[in-house]
Amino acid sequence: MYAIQPPQSPVTVRVFSQRFSATRRGARLARLLALHQLEAWGVPFGAPASEAVGAVVAELAANAVLHGRVPGRDFELRLVLDGRETVRIEVTDTRCELLPPPAPVPRPAPDDEGGRGLAIVEALSTRWGVVEGPAPLKTVWAEIGAGGL
Repeated sequence: MYAIQPPQSPVTVRVFSQRFSATRRGARLARLLALHQLEAWGVPFGAPASEAVGAVVAELAANAVLHGRVPGRDFELRLVLDGRETVRIEVTDTRCELLPPPAPVPRPAPDDEGGRGLAIVEALSTRWGVVEGPAPLKTVWAEIGAGGL
């Protein structure tokens, strides 16, 4: 006897990938294009998921520029919207020897001028991590729930 399986609705996976110069201007452009792409995918500008993705992209892109920069090499931003549930953010740079600290991220002292970027990523994402690619690449990724938009 065969069981009849109910029809499954197809899952649409959307992908955006772009390389940027490893400069502050490149990091800023990465954030702006990420927000534009989310809006094109139906995640409205200003929605909680859009705000969270914008902040995480800004932090990961800034880290790629500040800590992962090698002169003459770009960083890459990749966004993946899996159905309408999760946005995965990946930022790849060319400094595989400089890895972020493992979770949980150490909290900076209140009077420290920096060190809050990964704490922001950790607070806004459902999970995050690092993948060491073939040398000299590393990818820092984070996932954010899109709230079924």
